[in-house]
Amino acid sequence: SRFLLSCRKSKGKPNGKKPAPEEKKLYLEPEYTKSRITDFEFKELVMLPREIDLNEWLASNTTTFFHHINLQYSTISEFCTGESCQTMAVCNTQYYWYDERGKKIKCTAPQYVDFVMSSVQKLVTDEDVFPTKYGKEFPNSFESLVKKICKYLFHVLAHIYSSHFKETLALELHGHLNTLYTHFILFIREFNLVDPKETTIMDDLTEVLCSSSGSSSNGSGNGSSNSAGAQNHVKER
Repeated sequence: SRFLLSCRKSKGKPNGKKPAPEEKKLYLEPEYTKSRITDFEFKELVMLPREIDLNEWLASNTTTFFHHINLQYSTISEFCTGESCQTMAVCNTQYYWYDERGKKIKCTAPQYVDFVMSSVQKLVTDEDVFPTKYGKEFPNSFESLVKKICKYLFHVLAHIYSSHFKETLALELHGHLNTLYTHFILFIREFNLVDPKETTIMDDLTEVLCSSSGSSSNGSGNGSSNSAGAQNHVKER
């Protein structure tokens, strides 16, 4: 595969210490979860239009999400530093980067996000992967590449919520973030692009934001009831 991203899971082991009490999640406060920049029915927006090729639809939306998530991260990037975010963490889960040789790289959050954005940028501008010229075929591996891209974009969104929601609030951009997250989650669910186990870590937020936007379909049965108490110690991915 030409895709250089690889994410492998390893079982986290309890260190014998009691888990730190989970910090109150500011992004779940009703006064903030109600904030949107539009009341549009996203469930309808993500559905494949008639006479539109599936790969074309996936390519168009994936590229758009990449640009919007990259832009959203850029608004708080000055607060996401090697000192403030020494690991790529989302709640109690820590993500590691794996290079093209499968070597595990422990990196800071800004380094991890840079790896994601640089690799995705390379893919979406590659005519052999995301063709834009008439008659150019999509590669057989296209759907699997889109799935990997979406998984990593989810990591970035989740990190913004987990570590930089206060800054997002200060910038009054939480409405934009909520709208982007809702649209993205419903899109990846519509086409089964990300394993529900991967997104479980944010099920509490997903339940709140997407419950009125058709979240009951396509795998949302793995909801917050499965995630309660699941993050009782640091996990590695």
